Amino acid sequence: MKIVFFGTPDFSIPTLQKLIDSHHEVIGVVTQPDRPVGRNGRIVFSPVKQLALKYNIPVYQYEKIRRDGVEELVGLKADLFVTAAYGQILSKEILDASTYGVFNVHGSLLPKYRGAAPIQWAVINGEKTTGITILRSDVGMDDGDIILKHEVDIMPEETAGELFDRLAVIGADCLMEALQQLEDGTITYTPQDHSLATVCKMLKKENCTLNFDNSAYLVKQFILGLNPWPVAEMKLEEGRFKVYKAIVYNNNDLMVDNYKTGEVVLASPKSGLVIKANDGFVEITEIQAENGKVMNAKSLLNGKHIRVGQIVNE
Repeated sequence: MKIVFFGTPDFSIPTLQKLIDSHHEVIGVVTQPDRPVGRNGRIVFSPVKQLALKYNIPVYQYEKIRRDGVEELVGLKADLFVTAAYGQILSKEILDASTYGVFNVHGSLLPKYRGAAPIQWAVINGEKTTGITILRSDVGMDDGDIILKHEVDIMPEETAGELFDRLAVIGADCLMEALQQLEDGTITYTPQDHSLATVCKMLKKENCTLNFDNSAYLVKQFILGLNPWPVAEMKLEEGRFKVYKAIVYNNNDLMVDNYKTGEVVLASPKSGLVIKANDGFVEITEIQAENGKVMNAKSLLNGKHIRVGQIVNE
């Protein structure tokens, strides 16, 4: 089949690579426009654009695909469009521009976690399982008919970034399975139960402050779910810190009722950095001080004093 692939970040790469390596023909790649990155504003190509150029595949970039892309994409006369974390919503004209429509690789078990950042929110909310859904896209957000689903366990200390990497590979395999079903004539399209749908909101840097009023478990999950981006943050007397990893701290010597919520309970190279949550304690294990490197919290405490007894974010 002649396929046009839509994608932008690293999550998209395994799927695009599988398509390139298959007997199908990738006749074009659509990705987000080049953006300036870093303090110097250097223009950087998306990972998908870089891979497409490596294989001399034509690349199409639109600021607003619904406005700018319809005529060009219709003209490609593709058999199928495939999307994987592209980053823009497609219009009905584009959805109908190929013979078999649009197959989407989505990082959740639909109808749960429609929309942006489904992988992060599954971790943040403490889900035990998540997965990949291959669906035929419709005009709504991730509400099209389901072709197949693949469920995976979320590991207890797994970050969103680590889960991203796993699901990206699984998603590529699932997409290839769906294409085989399409070619075999065995494919089925199952409508979603919209009454079970949940929609996850976009993650923003301003919503990353740790809230120790939550349970120790959910504080830990919030930290893991925001790693590697946009990263959880907290403010101490010694400055602002980004927090990358944490565990629920279990120590019978510490009594929950003896401390205030958000209080720094332990802070030393030997004992680590432990903070009181609503129902228990959280040990921060990976941290970054302002203008510093990401490091083990105990290593940071070798060279930086953090006062025990202070309340986080006061």
